[in-house]
Amino acid sequence: MPKIPDCDRCQFYAYNPHIICAIHPSGVEGNTCVDFELDPDAVPEEEELWEPVGANYVDNELVLDSNHLLMNGIEIIHLDPASWHPMHTGKCPRCGAEFDRDYTARVHWDCDRCGWMDDSV
Repeated sequence: MPKIPDCDRCQFYAYNPHIICAIHPSGVEGNTCVDFELDPDAVPEEEELWEPVGANYVDNELVLDSNHLLMNGIEIIHLDPASWHPMHTGKCPRCGAEFDRDYTARVHWDCDRCGWMDDSV
């Protein structure tokens, strides 16, 4: 049955796998429906926040874990801490937040923004 994306938000939608709506039970032809009326009780679909392995969301932004870096849109895996550790880069490897680079006073490199914790010490 031809169903268009507007059907889920329409007042006449039947929520039935066999009937599209009360006005057009077998669906409409084309990409629009002249009888569409927005259902005031329709709940908008939430955006799916999909997390690939080695990443998580920080402030609704997908960031890669410490040994995964994104360079020019390509995921690069670095096992050598010198290539990703904040002591060398000055940035959080997960969210990219800048650290104060006072090397004489810093013992731990935990990020206050995303919660990344330096477990190498």
